[in-house]
Amino acid sequence: MSATYLMPTYNRQPISFTRGAGSWLYTANDTPYLDALTGIAVCGLGHCHPKVTEAIQQQAATLVHTSNLFGIDWQERAGEALCTAAQMDSVFFANSGAEANEAALKLARLYAHNKGLKRPKVIVMEQSFHGRTLLTVSATANPKAREGFFTLDEDFIRVPFGDIEAVKTAAQNHKDICAIFVEPIQGEGGLNTAYNGFTYLEELQAECDTHGWLFMLDEVQTGNGRTGKYFAYQQSNARPDVLTTAKGLGNGFPVGACMVRGHAKDLFGAGSHGSTYGGTPLASRVVHSVYEVLSNSDIMENSVREGQFIRDSITSELQQYGISSRGAGTMMGIVLPETMDCSQLVDLARDEAQLIINVTGGHIIRLLPPLNISRNESEQVVERLVKLLTPALQGLHR
Repeated sequence: MSATYLMPTYNRQPISFTRGAGSWLYTANDTPYLDALTGIAVCGLGHCHPKVTEAIQQQAATLVHTSNLFGIDWQERAGEALCTAAQMDSVFFANSGAEANEAALKLARLYAHNKGLKRPKVIVMEQSFHGRTLLTVSATANPKAREGFFTLDEDFIRVPFGDIEAVKTAAQNHKDICAIFVEPIQGEGGLNTAYNGFTYLEELQAECDTHGWLFMLDEVQTGNGRTGKYFAYQQSNARPDVLTTAKGLGNGFPVGACMVRGHAKDLFGAGSHGSTYGGTPLASRVVHSVYEVLSNSDIMENSVREGQFIRDSITSELQQYGISSRGAGTMMGIVLPETMDCSQLVDLARDEAQLIINVTGGHIIRLLPPLNISRNESEQVVERLVKLLTPALQGLHR
């Protein structure tokens, strides 16, 4: 396969797949690979879920695009379904997580403008990841993502994730803060969870309420059932003003959403934001089909059950090496020793175990299998990963 005409923006693995089914990907010669990454948390219902496939086929043969100059029935239906699931009031449909987050940050600026703040700031977290557009990459912590792009750093205040006292200190030192923007679990940053779990979100909201800030959640990765609730914040008593999501929203079809309620509900008006492709009939029908599957099955309960089984089984098998885990549902991080060389793990898992994984944060194996993974497939994930890791861990403890 030649990539001659493609910009070199990705370090692609030396493999390609021609079809997928459920938890499995297949090469051209029909070699099966167990996919514990699902397109980086995108195909939450597994590859080519029949309900989603049917929706795409039917809508592609009916109407793909008209633009937002006209009413779109499926967009209305998808918007109602998503806002009902999220407990939000209204939604703007975009094409990606970065676009949804860009909309959220524009909302924060407009909110600040209406309050008379001339150069407002948004609190974001260390090790965060919010996207690669100019504003979202400025909110992102990863130096590699930011380098060379003259990021808008003066628009953000960065504090340690999980540290509510740092937020309180920032409030004392800066009078121009307008919002907090945070991931309930930091996916790209290493599957980081707060020391007090989702209660951290309640603490953040309390600070926002005290100071009149917008409370904004980036659930691009944690949303759509990934942590065992439709949205991760629903594991707490918190309620965001702005909520973004994408990835699992379309199960592989590119779509994102920015939802609002409370102080953010009426900020956008006609002309203040837009998207040529946002919320097409095709994208909206896909969103609605995913909602129907998530709402009419025990798939989120399965995510909790199988995710816990995988985490517990791996840590039990490797407990003598001090391995731990973190995350929620089928958003899992297997924490390896920091002294372990993890640079080849992804390649070894693929080539020796036919297992698709990811390593983030330097020494965290990130597992994002389908929410509807079977027990047999979960057992295979555990077996293949333990067999792969054991020799390297033994070498560290000699």
